[in-house]
Amino acid sequence: YDMTIHREGHTVLFVLLLILFGLNWVVFYFYPDSPLAQNSAVLVSVIFYLLILQFFRNPVFQITQDLKHVLAPADGKVVVIEETTETEYFKDRRKQISIFMSPVNVHVNRMPVGGKISFFKYHPGKYLVAWHPKSSTENERTTVAVKMTNGVEILFRQIAGALARTGAERQVDELR
Repeated sequence: YDMTIHREGHTVLFVLLLILFGLNWVVFYFYPDSPLAQNSAVLVSVIFYLLILQFFRNPVFQITQDLKHVLAPADGKVVVIEETTETEYFKDRRKQISIFMSPVNVHVNRMPVGGKISFFKYHPGKYLVAWHPKSSTENERTTVAVKMTNGVEILFRQIAGALARTGAERQVDELR
């Protein structure tokens, strides 16, 4: 697959590059005779920049459409598979699959199935850590239901955490 950088990251990465360049210039200016300080500053800057760069990566790959499959909408680790009562849209028992995205995962979420959006709601909220018991109901989140061409309807929810916020308000504008 190919790799691109998500458009939201372009400005952040450019500004960060300028800041890190400035900080390194300061180290080189005030410590001209200290290769240890200079090399340490460059090394820390490069590592930090690469960590932020990988956060904004956006892999491009080919997906085969199959009505029998629901693709994972996000990278990460599956942490819960259980029966639960969905109270916002379906209002009945459903299978829940929860994926935790760490800072090293790709932070681009995708549509898990093809179809028409049958429900969409943005919920402003807090940015509690993901393991907080109320993060799934009190954090900023976006709920989307999609009706596939075969009539099956699925719901997925993107919940912001303490570190990475969803940008859900921008997603609302993109879906309109």
